[in-house]
Formats: sequence, structure tokens, C-alpha cells
Amino acid sequence: MSDSIGDTAELVVKAAVSQFNDGGVEIKRIPYVNDIRDIIDVVEEASATNSIIAYTLVIPELRDALVLEASRYNIPLVDIMGPILSAIESVTHKSPKFEPGLVRRLDEEYFRRVEAIEFAVKYDDGKDPRGITKADLIVLGVSRTSKTPLSMYLAHKRIKVANVPLVPEVCPPDEIFHVSPNKVIGLTIRPQQLNVIRQERLRTLGLTSHADYASMERILKELEYAEGIMKRVGCTVIDVTNKAVEETASKVLELYYRGKRNNR
Repeated sequence: MSDSIGDTAELVVKAAVSQFNDGGVEIKRIPYVNDIRDIIDVVEEASATNSIIAYTLVIPELRDALVLEASRYNIPLVDIMGPILSAIESVTHKSPKFEPGLVRRLDEEYFRRVEAIEFAVKYDDGKDPRGITKADLIVLGVSRTSKTPLSMYLAHKRIKVANVPLVPEVCPPDEIFHVSPNKVIGLTIRPQQLNVIRQERLRTLGLTSHADYASMERILKELEYAEGIMKRVGCTVIDVTNKAVEETASKVLELYYRGKRNNR
């Protein structure tokens, strides 16, 4: 039960239920509770089954009403927000605002995230080299090294990323040699894994796996070329072999924030 959309309570309950491997538990979300009548109705409905009510009600009157109604039916309550609110209040000596849904209101961070996502889409796969000079980070790598997924992941962290594919037959944008190497991340991968990834990609497209794109000779040539470009740029290189995007992003974020601290 929540006086906002109820995401927090549902996530906590699902995490708890997973510890019991119990598929027989039904989770029912009751969002936007803003009237005591709603609470009375929900508690009455819950009393008909073996229930627990987890809640994120920040309005004191609603919390008090829920505690009172649940006690009448001996329904266990789990206050998810209350303890952390009390702890923060005791440390900061400030009272909570008691306003539902504050965390989801449109704010500066939201717009920065949207802007970063739009930036990543606009400057994906080297579409426009002008994005290189505007980006917070530039990602280099051969095809199928997860440049785009990494860029989008970082965009959700409000970081503007331009990614540039490295292909032997195409000269890289001159801009990558004129930005700080600390803003550039190179991605590399073991040839054997790239071979498997590219073969799977060709099968997905309905093409023969014997195409030059997935041949080991072509892959070695591309990786050697990319290594030379990255050395020329002087950037950090991350091996993405057997790494999830989240793992690579974690390393990139560490480097990014460390660089920001050093430049203060």
C-alpha cells in the first residue's frame, strides 16, 4: 500500500518473498491511497485472507489510520519508510516533508538523464563526429564490443557518451585525437569470443556464418587496427571479454569520477 505508485514497497516485498521460494504468495499493489476510507476498504479485504500489509505511507494521518485498522483484524504491518525517515530525522534534526512521490517528481536530474539518452542516440556509432567534442566520454571499439549498450547504460547515469566504431577501411574522426585521452575509453575483446558473437549476429540476420565479417582473419585485422588507434589516442583500454555491460560500466564510471575528482 502506498500514497504514491508503490514501486518501493513492491520491490522490497518481492525481494523478501524470493527468500522463501514460495510461488503461492500473491502480491497486490494498492497505489495512490490518499483517503482513510481507502485504508478501511483495503484492510477489510485483507482480513479475508492470510495477509501482511507492507506500506510506504508518508502522510502521518494515513499511517495512523492504517495502524488502527490493521490492529482490529490482527493483520501484521511492515512499515518500509517509517524507520529510515525516523533515523534521518534523528541525525539531521529536520522533519520530513510528508509529501508522497517526491522521488519521482520531474527535477534537474531527470532532464539531465533524458538529455544524455538523446545525446547517446544522436551520436551513436559515429553518426556525427561533432558529438565527440561535446561528449563527457567517447567510447571506441570494433563492431560488437557493446559500444551502444554501454553508451545507453552510462546515459542513464546522466553521462553524455559518443561512441565511434573502428574499421580499418575508414579513417577515424580526427576529433578523437584532439580531446583529452582521459575522456576516451577503448573497448577490446578476445578474438575467439568476438568470432562467436559475430557468427551469432549473422545467424540472427539470416546470413551465412562464413561471411568475412565473422572470419578470424578479419577479426584479427580489426583488433590490431583498433589497438593501434587506441595507442595513438593514449586512452584507457578495457577488455570486455565475458563481461556484462554492467561490469564494464562499473569500471568506466570509476575512471570517469576519479578523473573528475582529479580535475577539481
